[in-house]
Amino acid sequence: MDVPNTQRLAFRLMNPDSATDAKLLWQLDQDPEVMRFINGGTMTSMEDIHAIFIPRMAKYTNSDKGWGLWHVSTLDSNEFIGWVLVRPMDFFNDEPKFNDLELGWRFFQKSWGNGYASEAAEAVKLALIDNISEQNPVEYLSALALKENYGSVAVMKKIGMEFIKDFFHKDPLGDMDAVLYRLKTT
Repeated sequence: MDVPNTQRLAFRLMNPDSATDAKLLWQLDQDPEVMRFINGGTMTSMEDIHAIFIPRMAKYTNSDKGWGLWHVSTLDSNEFIGWVLVRPMDFFNDEPKFNDLELGWRFFQKSWGNGYASEAAEAVKLALIDNISEQNPVEYLSALALKENYGSVAVMKKIGMEFIKDFFHKDPLGDMDAVLYRLKTT
């Protein structure tokens, strides 16, 4: 699956084997404001990128299905500004939901307020919907965030997702009180 460029953004699937992509993931996680709604503002170490995040990304990356982290860069400068995540909901729990794909995003703070996250999430959403088939039966696209993460909640609403529930999200990297938004794909 490919994500076509938008008027301002370009996309490529990040490679778990790429040292360059590992460095980009680390750089993005060095801003406490970027990390505030992820883990309370703690920066990710390069050791954690290699020991935790890269192995996790390798487990869910599937280029045919569009699963993985989609590198987002601006067309005018080719600057990396963030990523959009695609993977089955509850992928790292006992019962992953292969008919419900999780969308997530993380962008450098300097790119906030320009509509890039909404534009990128919409582009990935449309590419996923175009890629859905009998061999890849996806009924829902979902996203979760901390309730106070108003920026991410706004992106969810802008791409057509609707509020489903407040809930306690369990994840091997840390549990959190969250909100769930969802979009039916058919």
